[in-house]
Amino acid sequence: MNLYICVPFWYTKNKVMIIITSREFRENQASYFDRVDKGEEILIQRKKNKSYKIVPVTEDDTLMSKEEFFAKIDKSLQQAKEGETHSMNEGESLDDFLDRIGVNVQD
Repeated sequence: MNLYICVPFWYTKNKVMIIITSREFRENQASYFDRVDKGEEILIQRKKNKSYKIVPVTEDDTLMSKEEFFAKIDKSLQQAKEGETHSMNEGESLDDFLDRIGVNVQD
C-alpha cells in the first residue's frame, strides 16, 4: 500500500491531505469516506496527470439536473417579464431587503 501524506507547514493546524492511488481507494473506499467525513482531504491520483478530490455534499450544495436548472431559469425569466420582481430600496441593507421580501436566511 502506497500512502503519502502531504502537509504544508502553514496548513498543519487545520487539515491533512492524503494522496492515494485509485487502486488503494477502490480497495478501501469506506475507510476513506469515513476520513473525509471527519474533515480530512483525500486526493486520488489516477495515472500521471489526473487527480480527483473527494468532498462531502453539504446542505448548502444544490444538486439538480441540467433540465431542472434550465427550467428554473425559464421560470425566473417569465416571472421577470410579468413584473414579478423585487428591488432593493436605496440605502437598504441586504438583510433588510431579504426580510422584507420574505426570504428566510440562516447563518
